[in-house]
Amino acid sequence: MVKTFASSAPADGKTGRREVVYPAAKMTGAVTMQLNTSFVLLPEKPMQKRLFDLRVGYFTDNYSYFADDQQAVKEKKFICRWRLEPKPEDVEKMKRGELVEPQKPIVFYIDPATPKQWRKYLIDGVNDWQKAFEEAGFKNAIFGKEWPENDTTMSMEDARFSVIRYLASPIPNAYGPQVHDPRSGEIIESHIGWYHNVMKLVHDWYMIQAGCSDKRANKMQFDEELMGDLIRFVSSHEVGHTLGLRHNMGASSLTPVEKLRDKAWVEANGHTASIMDYARFNYVAQPEDNIGPAGLYPRINIYDKWAIKWGYMPVFEAKDDEEERLILNKLTVKTLADNPRLWFGSEEIRIDPRSQREDLGDNSVKASEYGIKNLQRIVKALPEWTYEEGDLNTNLHRMHKELISQYKRYLGHVATNIGGVNRNYKSVEEAGKVYQPVAKETQKEALAFFDKQFFTKPGWIIDEPYMLRIYQSPEQELNSLIDYVFNPSACPLLDPATFIRMADFNNSFPDSYTPDEYITDLRTVLFKELNNRQPINAYRRYIQNTFVNGLMANMNNKEYVNTDVPMLMRDCLEKVSIQIGKSSGMANDPATSRHLKNLKTRIDQALNPNK
Repeated sequence: MVKTFASSAPADGKTGRREVVYPAAKMTGAVTMQLNTSFVLLPEKPMQKRLFDLRVGYFTDNYSYFADDQQAVKEKKFICRWRLEPKPEDVEKMKRGELVEPQKPIVFYIDPATPKQWRKYLIDGVNDWQKAFEEAGFKNAIFGKEWPENDTTMSMEDARFSVIRYLASPIPNAYGPQVHDPRSGEIIESHIGWYHNVMKLVHDWYMIQAGCSDKRANKMQFDEELMGDLIRFVSSHEVGHTLGLRHNMGASSLTPVEKLRDKAWVEANGHTASIMDYARFNYVAQPEDNIGPAGLYPRINIYDKWAIKWGYMPVFEAKDDEEERLILNKLTVKTLADNPRLWFGSEEIRIDPRSQREDLGDNSVKASEYGIKNLQRIVKALPEWTYEEGDLNTNLHRMHKELISQYKRYLGHVATNIGGVNRNYKSVEEAGKVYQPVAKETQKEALAFFDKQFFTKPGWIIDEPYMLRIYQSPEQELNSLIDYVFNPSACPLLDPATFIRMADFNNSFPDSYTPDEYITDLRTVLFKELNNRQPINAYRRYIQNTFVNGLMANMNNKEYVNTDVPMLMRDCLEKVSIQIGKSSGMANDPATSRHLKNLKTRIDQALNPNK
C-alpha cells in the first residue's frame, strides 16, 4: 500500500528551529511511502513454552493467566526461540544421544543487494551457529544461503523468509530483531539489518584495540580477508539475537587477565566466553605476545553453546512447561557450579563491574593498564597508520578521537568498581547471598588506578607533535574527560547513589568500603599538592575545581535531602577549605595561589550562603 504521513521534527530547544525528518518532506511537510504488510498464519497448536530463567540470557514474552484454584494471578514469562523439533522417526535416536536433523531448519537468506565480496562471510556467520545447536542435539539446524534471484515465487518482503538485509546507509550499526508468536515465544521470522557503514565501526575498533597485535590493522583500508572476518563476527552476533539470545555483558569477566596474554590459551579458548558480549577485540594482548587472530576475534563460544542447549534441547520427560522448568533448574545449578565461565551477566546490571560493555578480563584495573600501554604505542603510530595521500588530517583526527574514546572506556570500566555490587542469581536450593559489595581492596585499587592513570595528567594523549594539526586546543580534550569522570550521570565517582550503596552495604558487611573512607581517600589524592606543598598545574586545577563543583551540586541536590549525602559532601567541603587555609602561601606560583584563594572563597560561600 502507499501512504502519506505528516513529517516534522520537534523544535530544537536552543534555536527553536524545526528540522524535517526526511528530506523529501522539506517542501511539503509530508512524506509518501510504499509499505508492505505480510501476515503469517500462526500454528493452530502453539509450541510448548520454555519458561524464563534469569541465569540464562534470552529475550522473553509474558502474559497473565487466571484459574479458579488461584489465590493470586500468575504470570507466564517464557523465552523466544525457534521451533526446532526432531522428526518423529528420530525421537528415539535423539534420546540415545545421537545428533538428528530438525523437521524444519532455520534458514537465513542473503539480500542480493549485498556486495558480492561480503556474502560468504555473512553466510559463515550464520553457519557458525551449527556447532552450538549440536549441543542441543541437532545437526544442520541453521543455514545461510544466497537469495535465489531467478525465483519469481519468492519475495524478500514475504515474512515466511528470514533475510540478512543490506542497507546502503552511513549509519555505523547492525541489528538483529525477531517476530514471535505471543502465545508461546516461537520465533516466526527475522530480517537482520546491517548497514554499510558498520565496516567503519569495526575498522576503528579493530585498529585501536588490536592494531598493536595485528599489523593488518595498521592502515585505513583493510584487506578483504580481515574486513570479511570482522563482518562475519557482526553476522554471528546479530544472528544470535535472532535466535533469542540477549547480550551477555558478563561473559568476558570470567577470563583471567593474564590468560588474555597467553598465546596458546587464548587462541584455543577465546578472549570471551560469548559472542553475545560486547567484548569486541583483545586489547589486553601486547605486541610481544604474538597472538594471532584466533586470540583477538570473538567467536561463538562455550556460553553460547550452553545457552542454545538450555533453550533448544528437547526435554522429553517433562509433561508441561512447569515440570520442564524444574528439570532445567537442576541442570542449570549443576552446570554453573561445574563451570563458572558460563555465568550470564545482564546488560541491565549497570552497577556490577563484571557486567560491562566493551570490557575484558576478571580485573578491570589490570586489563585497563595493559590497554593503556597499547594506546601509548598507538598514539605515536597514528600518523603512519592513517596516512593517505592528499588527506587533510581527517583520518588522523578520526582515529585519535577513537583512541580517546577507548581510553574513556577504560576509565569507566575501573570506576564501576567503586560502590559496585556483584549480583549472582540463585535458586532457593543454593546457599549464599545474591547481592554483595565489591571487595574493599578492589575499590581501593580502582582509586589508585585513577590516581596514576588519570588524576596525574595523562599527557601522552595530547603531547605528540601532530596535535595542533587536528585540534585547536588539545587541552580541551582532556578537560572533557574530566567533565565525564565527575559527571554523576555518566560515572560513579561522585554519583550520590554510590555513597548510598556503600552505606547500605556497610550494615551487612562491616568490613566493606565506607562512604567516609572513600570520600577521604578521594579528597586526599585530589589535593595531595597541599600536603607536598607543590605547585598545582592547570590540569590538576581543572580537576580540583570540577570535584568541588560536584560536591556542591550533591550537597544542594534536593533529591537526596533525606539521605546522608548532603552532610557527607558538606563535611568534605569543610575539610578542603581548612586544608587550603593551612597551606596559604605554600608555593611561589601565582596561578596556584589564585586558584586556592578562589577555591576557598567559593567553598566558604557555598557553606555559608547568607554571609
